[in-house]
Amino acid sequence: MTRQVAIIGAGPSGLLLGHLLKAAGIDVVIIERQAQAYVEARIRAGVLETVTTDLMRRLGIDARMNADGLIEDGFNLASGDQLIRIDIKRLTGRHVTVYGQTELTRDLFAAAQERGLEAICEASDLAIHDAEGAPFVTFVRGGAIQRIDAQFVIGCDGFHGPSRRLIADAGGAKSFEREYPFGWLGILADVPPCHPELIYANTDDGFALASMRSPTRSRYYVQVPLTETLENWPEDRLWDELARRFDPICDFGVTRGPALEMSIAPLRSFVFETMRHGRLFLAGDAAHIVPPTGAKGLNLAASDVAYLSDALVDYFRSGSEEGLIGYERKALSRIWKAERFSWYLTKLMHRFPEDGPFEHRMQAAELDYVAQSETMQTVIAENYVGLPL
Repeated sequence: MTRQVAIIGAGPSGLLLGHLLKAAGIDVVIIERQAQAYVEARIRAGVLETVTTDLMRRLGIDARMNADGLIEDGFNLASGDQLIRIDIKRLTGRHVTVYGQTELTRDLFAAAQERGLEAICEASDLAIHDAEGAPFVTFVRGGAIQRIDAQFVIGCDGFHGPSRRLIADAGGAKSFEREYPFGWLGILADVPPCHPELIYANTDDGFALASMRSPTRSRYYVQVPLTETLENWPEDRLWDELARRFDPICDFGVTRGPALEMSIAPLRSFVFETMRHGRLFLAGDAAHIVPPTGAKGLNLAASDVAYLSDALVDYFRSGSEEGLIGYERKALSRIWKAERFSWYLTKLMHRFPEDGPFEHRMQAAELDYVAQSETMQTVIAENYVGLPL
């Protein structure tokens, strides 16, 4: 089998890129290790920047997003009992859309089937060969070894996928990492949100987040040590903790309900600066991880895809490699700015084990400054809503 482009990974970045290339007439295939149902069920991000929603609308895969997505004109930072609203619409003229990554992935898979975008799932033992020459991909499916030759291979296969490992093993790659000494304990439930907009809370007991996926589905998080386990957090204990933190500052109060999902996710900042190796390119989580505090993970993947799809389309139409040569530089410029903002919010809103009274006072002073300064609120709003491509 021969294709112009082989994409590894059928998450949002791989599917978005596949659709963009297919729409431009490029012969593309997506190869995914997991089953489609597994990929669609993964609970991930829920806040979409316009870079992401614009790509969905450009592709015409936006009907459910337009119908079910929640337009958010602002969000809130909480310090004690003070709620600081960041009015992103007034300050930037833009907004974000709350629409779960699970739903977006389902939309992209459904459109792939309708439009003939080839997506091969349940491909095990996947390997990339000869990335610096004439690349090809091998995998096992249905008990048989299969091979796809391609002019380019795009790694959209996440932090643990084979694409980044191949580049790292080749030597000379640069990476930067910060692991945080806590995680987020999350619960998803079919209950109405406690507030019309997201609340990021800095409390004496650590960070907490009140968010939503729809008018009837809520997502909450609390900061916990990395040593914490789900067994220590029965649902009633978590609902009690959420009510204690959010009831005094939210509009509607925390509504309890059976958990659809509970998990503990570690936090990490990571950038793999070598995003190209021969004819292998990286996009999305294969190249960078951000703590979820700034809601940047999926949106950074979308901006990677926007840059890379334009570069590939230009190459196949004109033969110019200028866009491909400049991809890494352009993508990393936006990636590092998003990493900085996510790091800033994480540092501002969480309690770090090594921090003492002085650091806590600094957090309180910074939040008070944000509350009093429209300039500071504008900086936060511009970063939250997404920097321009």
